[in-house]
Amino acid sequence: MADLTHDSIALIIEEYITELKKAIDSLDRNKIRQAASLILAAYKNNRKVFIIGNGGSSANASHFACDLSKNTLERVYDSREKRFKAYSLTDNTALMTALANDLSFEEVFLQQLRNLIEINDILIVLSGSGNSQNLIKAVNYAKKRRAKVIGILGFKKGGSLGHLVDCAILTDSHKYGPCEDIQLVLDHILTTCLSKMKNSHAKKK
Repeated sequence: MADLTHDSIALIIEEYITELKKAIDSLDRNKIRQAASLILAAYKNNRKVFIIGNGGSSANASHFACDLSKNTLERVYDSREKRFKAYSLTDNTALMTALANDLSFEEVFLQQLRNLIEINDILIVLSGSGNSQNLIKAVNYAKKRRAKVIGILGFKKGGSLGHLVDCAILTDSHKYGPCEDIQLVLDHILTTCLSKMKNSHAKKK
């Protein structure tokens, strides 16, 4: 197989950047604001935020939980500062593999939520296609427990999850790369918004 030429590599780069720009430009700003408000309400009411996803979205779930936990803090060493209770359910390898092995992979998030999620908690689901059965089962259970569900979803309409979540932020792309890039962009946008909103709320008290 012949090596890629300089021009063909340049074309791949331009096509990817163009796709990503289109995805960013098409994001619904009102949905982002709605998601931020839902997460802030959970914070004010001492509720928990859970984040789930598969593959690259699994790594982004870890990143998101890290950012909400640490990057919303104004005074890291002040024990009086109220903190976000944010958890990625993709991080406990022993539990995930036990559930997948003993039950099925479709159960890896649902069974964790059975232990943890309560009314008015938040579940954030990250997905490209929006059709992964383990995510759909988790969302259905979260809604049954009267938690609020935010979907950061791809493939333009978010697949099955697009119709299930309370707040769907959709990525206008059918490619996994840009869909997962947008997940991190929204992580950073939401974390920045929530840091400002949280600290403004604290100052008013």
